[in-house]
Amino acid sequence: MPSTAQNLFIIVALLAVATVLVLGLWNMMKGGSPSRSQNLMRLRVMLQAVAIVVVLLTIWMLGR
Repeated sequence: MPSTAQNLFIIVALLAVATVLVLGLWNMMKGGSPSRSQNLMRLRVMLQAVAIVVVLLTIWMLGR
């Protein structure tokens, strides 16, 4: 069973990804700056990579 800290890290990582995704969609819907959309997309991809690493580390720790 994952610890509370592991669950918290996963939740924070996923919320960060979701927040940046919503901000990017909002920027596109209101016709915002294309460079801002690009920066938000890059940030989202980086946060997704972090979230994947956090999930994989949690799975690895569960196997120990």
